[in-house]
Amino acid sequence: MKIRWAALTLALACPVMGLAQAGGSGGFGGGTAGYGQSATGNAQAEQNERSKRATTRENMPPNGKSMFLEASVLMNVKADEYVALFGITQEGNTLAECGEKMEAVLRQFLGALKPLGIGQKDFFVDFAVQNKIYVYELTGTTAREKLAGFELKKNVAIHYRETASLDKLLAAAASAQVYDLIKVDYIVKDPTPIQNQLMEEAARILKQKAARYERLFAIHLQSPAQLYVESPSIYYPTDMYDSFTAFEAEDVNINEYRQKYVIQSARKSRTFYFNALSGRTFDSVVNPVVTEPVIQFTLYLKMKYTIAQGKAVAISKTTVKTHRNALK
Repeated sequence: MKIRWAALTLALACPVMGLAQAGGSGGFGGGTAGYGQSATGNAQAEQNERSKRATTRENMPPNGKSMFLEASVLMNVKADEYVALFGITQEGNTLAECGEKMEAVLRQFLGALKPLGIGQKDFFVDFAVQNKIYVYELTGTTAREKLAGFELKKNVAIHYRETASLDKLLAAAASAQVYDLIKVDYIVKDPTPIQNQLMEEAARILKQKAARYERLFAIHLQSPAQLYVESPSIYYPTDMYDSFTAFEAEDVNINEYRQKYVIQSARKSRTFYFNALSGRTFDSVVNPVVTEPVIQFTLYLKMKYTIAQGKAVAISKTTVKTHRNALK
């Protein structure tokens, strides 16, 4: 008697899913079971932003003749274009059979995309991998591996411009029996205006802080300032999806029950959501309202200013004299 074991591959068969907006099936690689959030994209992004503000040994606080001013800006930007990446796998007894099946699926997929206005120039097929498939064959007490067939994997990249088109792409893919959405890349054509706006906003914040310190504390900062740190970052939606699982369940604490029964837990569904950086650690947020996945640009500036000692003293004496006159 011969018994075979073969590996089963689970694919996402749902043609429309919330995660598809930016995460794709790649979002299922992390997360925590039970109630709570996973320490994924958002946590890593926040840690990166905190590390920019950390004071190193070589960058200690200034002395009484100088001081640092910092500005941190966040800007939420909608993508101009998108690229969705789908994965296709076909198996067969021979490589030729795999190739024929793959070509049939690709023809059907491309045909379903044409009514959506997606032509050959927006459709690229990338060869991924070609593998042998082995199974175990049990003879007596010996389990031996034997060749059972082959598998061929290709990735299909699709370029589109409207966010709402993704649901239509998923439906078209499902009609061709393509269910694995790997990821969606968000594209900004020209980041230069965004970077310029971030720098201008950071400069405005620095000038505002300098004026505030002079008005409230009689600290006059001289120009030109010295640039100590300029640290920009970009966070794409693909990396900013987190997950959580919400449920209430009983817990068996008595060892007698655990030893007597086999406990089989119910399947808990994990939910994924776009967890953007919040504005709580930034001096300014451009486009603060986020209702859809966006690309997040950040800029951290740290400037060193020299304190004008003479002017600060004169202002201080004037302030003291004014207070004395007021007391009289």
